[in-house]
Amino acid sequence: MLKMNSDLVLLAPQKPFSGFLPIQFEGVHLSFGKHRIFSDLNLKIDGPGITTIMGPNGAGKSLILRLLAGLIEPGKGCVHFSGLNQTPRDQIGFVFQRPVLLRRSVEANLWHALAIAGGDRSQRHLRANALLELGGMQHLAKSPARKLSGGEQQRLTLLRALAAKPGLLILDEPSASLDPQATALIENIVLRASQCGVKVIVVTHDQGQAARLADEIVFVHKGEVHATQQADEFLKNPASREAKAYLAGELLI
Repeated sequence: MLKMNSDLVLLAPQKPFSGFLPIQFEGVHLSFGKHRIFSDLNLKIDGPGITTIMGPNGAGKSLILRLLAGLIEPGKGCVHFSGLNQTPRDQIGFVFQRPVLLRRSVEANLWHALAIAGGDRSQRHLRANALLELGGMQHLAKSPARKLSGGEQQRLTLLRALAAKPGLLILDEPSASLDPQATALIENIVLRASQCGVKVIVVTHDQGQAARLADEIVFVHKGEVHATQQADEFLKNPASREAKAYLAGELLI
């Protein structure tokens, strides 16, 4: 396991993301055909640490992430980063629910991400080895990425996102369908990235995961934000009736 000072060298953002906070959704409207997802969505994400977005299926959680990353544009309204209308894409790492990997080895996938990030070859070599160590994947370096287990593939996807030293890491259900051991490995990497100054925004359905990871929880239902609270406060005393029903397992859609 890497020591904290090694983590800082490996994971600390190239630029402090605090300069891009707060992130604000102001009057965001989003529709697909006649299906309206958001009508006047307003949301503010501020401060360091890990923000978890929770809510039932179809609430719009994943679409919030895609709006954040600039992968889709609102029909109306805007997403601001510290008052800037432009998404700082070079500061964002995104991990989707399903891993997307090159048909190459584990280390080649990391090398590809590191080459895009820049730096000299010797530094890229050191960073690739350090990332493999962080993920406990040194023994898999030469293995074809597509032949890894689901948990290993997701770990590699996360390491590849961190290779560019992003200031903001966005995760969409990063451990969905994974066993507890694989989930714990993912969570360890996420926590260590956060401790090194990476702002993390993660969607999860897992209340246990939210309790382990989150500093702040945003609860979304039917395209509206119903609560934004500190994690321990939300889990003990959620601010809305809908959030209480969700935590009690009574609100599924």
